[in-house]
Amino acid sequence: MTFSLMADSWISLAVAIIFGVIGTISMKLSHGLTYLKYSLLSGFFYIISFIGLTFAIKYIELSVVYAIWSGVGTLMMAAIGIFYFNESVSMRKLFFLCLIIAGVVGMHLSDGL
Repeated sequence: MTFSLMADSWISLAVAIIFGVIGTISMKLSHGLTYLKYSLLSGFFYIISFIGLTFAIKYIELSVVYAIWSGVGTLMMAAIGIFYFNESVSMRKLFFLCLIIAGVVGMHLSDGL
């Protein structure tokens, strides 16, 4: 596999993560799908996210892609929830977010073994 194809897969994964997070934010702003604009945007952003995932799993193992997509997305949503939506933060929550980071790093490192 060429470097370019692998790099494109990682870029596709980054796009999938970003649009998945934006889709989740839109879902939150839709207030239970009561605001049509944010409801439609949520679906649109998730479609882009899933297209990015489809390209990412072409050259990166599915388990690694999904672990990174969900783990990084969770971390980003936790940070956005805390800083933008004023959600609570505790040492316990931070500890478990660190475990997510450890799991994502572990999945990535195990890809080459």
